[in-house]
Amino acid sequence: MFKIILIAVAVIVVTIGLVWLIDKFIPSKLKPVLTIALWALIFYLGYLTYMSIFEPIQFNKVKNKRYAAVIEKLIDIRDAQLAHQQVTGKFAPNFEDLVKFIDTAQYTITQRRDSTVIDEEMTKRYGGVEMTKELRIIDTLGFKAVRDSLFKNSDRYRTMMNVPATDAKFEMKAGLLEQNDMKIPVFEASVKKSVILHDQNKGLIAQENQVIAVDGVNGDALRVGSMDEVKTNGNWPKTYGDSE
Repeated sequence: MFKIILIAVAVIVVTIGLVWLIDKFIPSKLKPVLTIALWALIFYLGYLTYMSIFEPIQFNKVKNKRYAAVIEKLIDIRDAQLAHQQVTGKFAPNFEDLVKFIDTAQYTITQRRDSTVIDEEMTKRYGGVEMTKELRIIDTLGFKAVRDSLFKNSDRYRTMMNVPATDAKFEMKAGLLEQNDMKIPVFEASVKKSVILHDQNKGLIAQENQVIAVDGVNGDALRVGSMDEVKTNGNWPKTYGDSE
């Protein structure tokens, strides 16, 4: 981009020089037409130079705002999926099941306590000498709705599948990943950058898809979780929000 700006500025300078040469050496009859044409070229190149600077700035403003909104949704999806996995032992395969789970599921509220009791078997073995053993007892204290725990008075979970500023929906998958002879539940929710930025400059979107940076969203999509690794974090930097 910087190279393009330098070229445009150089062309403008050369064009202004041509205007001066025309004014000095070209016959009077031809001067008005050539001068108008060259000044028009100068203004056009100036406009292109301005847009080459202004458009990426505006693009980044739109991108950052939309990414932040999308990431909020992905965090909600992750929190809902983690609750689903905690209660059921697996991740929800689709949004319909996930929303239904949030509407109806409850956490069991428990309390762990240690207790000492007489170990009858060991007492008999030691000829009536009283022996004891430690027990960990789990008491059920009650239940709490998953909906209230995660979203309190909000019903935003009902629309968490919708990608902000678009008519699109997040892609979501869930399944089992085999690792060390174990099958571990995994999930992934994602949306392409080109979908989030659907109405922006295609060239700038192509550049954004190639981003590799610590403070940027690497790759061509925003995602949380993975179908290829055991992880539930997102692929965005902390400047956009908690990815863990």
